[in-house]
Amino acid sequence: MDKHEVARIFDEIGVLLDITGGNPFKIRAYHNAARAVENLEEDLACLVKEKRLEEIEGIGERIAQKITLLVTTGHLPYYEKLKKKVPEGLLDLLKVPGLGGKKIKTLYEKLKIKTTEDLLKACQQGKVAKLRGFGAKTQENILSGLGKIQAYSRRMLWWKAMKIGQPILEKLSELKSVKKAEIAGSVRRKLETIGDLDFLVASSKPSQVMEWFTKQPEVEKVLAKGPTKSSVLLQKGVQADIRVIPEHEFGFALLYFTGSKDHNIRIRKRALERGWSLSEYGLEPAVKKPIKLHLPQKPSEEDIYQALGLCYIPPELREDMGEFQIAEKGKLPVLIEEKDIRGVFHCHTTESDGHNTLEEMVHAAERLQWEYLGISDHSKSSFQANGMDEDRLFAQVEKIHKLNRSKKFSTHIFAGLECDILTNGKLDFPDAVLKQLDFIIVSVHRSFNLDEKTMTARLIKAIENPYTTMVGHLTGRLLLKRDGYSVNVNKVIDACIANHKIMELNAHPMRLDMDWRYWHKAKEKGLKCSINPDAHSVDNLQFFRAGVSTARKGWLEKKDVINTLPLSKIQTLLRKCLS
Repeated sequence: MDKHEVARIFDEIGVLLDITGGNPFKIRAYHNAARAVENLEEDLACLVKEKRLEEIEGIGERIAQKITLLVTTGHLPYYEKLKKKVPEGLLDLLKVPGLGGKKIKTLYEKLKIKTTEDLLKACQQGKVAKLRGFGAKTQENILSGLGKIQAYSRRMLWWKAMKIGQPILEKLSELKSVKKAEIAGSVRRKLETIGDLDFLVASSKPSQVMEWFTKQPEVEKVLAKGPTKSSVLLQKGVQADIRVIPEHEFGFALLYFTGSKDHNIRIRKRALERGWSLSEYGLEPAVKKPIKLHLPQKPSEEDIYQALGLCYIPPELREDMGEFQIAEKGKLPVLIEEKDIRGVFHCHTTESDGHNTLEEMVHAAERLQWEYLGISDHSKSSFQANGMDEDRLFAQVEKIHKLNRSKKFSTHIFAGLECDILTNGKLDFPDAVLKQLDFIIVSVHRSFNLDEKTMTARLIKAIENPYTTMVGHLTGRLLLKRDGYSVNVNKVIDACIANHKIMELNAHPMRLDMDWRYWHKAKEKGLKCSINPDAHSVDNLQFFRAGVSTARKGWLEKKDVINTLPLSKIQTLLRKCLS
């Protein structure tokens, strides 16, 4: 069990004690211990083994014993016993923005609320607003939060969907009875969140495919099973549908079931203008003498688009956001690909809140055959993420320079920083410190509740700092968890362009920020992008793939993304940004 999981459990113990009326000093002790564990610079397992936990400020004898038990056995009877004292479902209320232990306790004691369903009903009846310490505004915020939780529960991250769906697709494709297989829907369009998985299969033996699909070990429940279509619930609570169709219909079905709805309406209209009715089954004459179309017996999507006077539109662009006008002219962009990425920025190590050391991160980048890796641990104001002060930062910079000089790795390391943007727009370190780094990512990590005008001014002031290189996770959103803060995105884009700064496309699957919907126009105005994984471990480096997918949705080409540049050119670019 790592330090992050231990910290989570200790925070939860503090909340459980708060709900059950525990001693305030004891509650604070557990929360303080959670912060102490989260911010550890040394390996937690080593501290446990060497019995040095009590050397850490905020960790006393009893808490040290509990940490030791958790780390060595994976269980803590005290925690498990405490959870049993709280009604099942009550801790789910912590997901509602603005609710902590004390308020949850009040809701339980005064209104007997045990679940989010109970809370929703009480709010709708106006009971929560009447409680002392709540009021109408709090009730309104709770209702809004509950609505978001309900909406979020029906969707999942694209990254998660691919992790679940890709292995199934690979096994499907290997079946002898299967000619072609694809994942369709919003997964194929690489939308940031999706509702379910849609598999399309071309086969002359649909019964064999259905039998195989519904009996896979991942299937928890068969919802419906028919001769050519089945629906199942997978073990992770994900619905998956499969359709089996004849091979000659596959191109039409793939086009139709990939969507989006607006794209499909537009292309069906285009077919009707030529006298044809387009459906998932094929093209049928809609008038007596339709315009003659040239299609092979088993047409692909490319064949269908071409027959309708369009160049092929990649799935990522099928959102009816200008793709038809440009496809008519045969001028769609050559979208960026994963192989174009030569390195990434925005990577954390154990110096702040990362899970791997500097050398481990560089070694992982080397295995990906990247030419460079940008290390950017948190600055001092991000105390919750073990942010670095000047001394620790300079020590890390020297270590990076030493590693580069040693030629131990073929991957060059850039010494950077993810620097907090303070509430007034100033950066967390003075210019005298920042100018000694290779790059600086400026990000907002606190005070999210500012109004749009103030937040926009805050970001623009940080962008105008001469040592800023790029803007990190522009809106601060966490998909399916937290909406972004209010900010005028277009004004921030204009400020970046005017000040020759780079906009990050944060590739963490929960962020994918700046949103793809802004990128098409932004790139036409001259905004440059850096696809960054916001990696907190060696495994997180793989997030760059989600970033490339989102960049493709934003119409980005290789030339629009700075980390497609070779090392020599990226070094020149970074020097210009800091000059």
